[in-house]
Amino acid sequence: MGRRKGGHAPYWSIPGGHLEFGETFETAAAREIEEETGFRIEAPRVVALTNNLETWRESGLHYVSVILHARVQGEPELREPDKCEGWHWCDPHALPEPLFDACRQGVAAWLAGALYLPDA
Repeated sequence: MGRRKGGHAPYWSIPGGHLEFGETFETAAAREIEEETGFRIEAPRVVALTNNLETWRESGLHYVSVILHARVQGEPELREPDKCEGWHWCDPHALPEPLFDACRQGVAAWLAGALYLPDA
């Protein structure tokens, strides 16, 4: 988890970002995670979809997020210090607050073994 800076402050979140045209979810996840943490991921797979209505209420921007799970080794690096204060391993059952909407919903769905939780 990283505590975000800038437009996403003061929220905590998993690494992430936007798809580039023509990218698969897996390719985008690999690119974003390496850009933000230095990790090269293995075996990425989609585990959750989120409808980020809390973000829409706060900013007027409506996003649907695709959450992936992957394996990594080692410790994260802070590669974008202008966007994040630092990366920390966290227990998924006891995440720091405030938590970014997509992250909160995605982790809840993943822990429940559900692709989507409409009331998350």
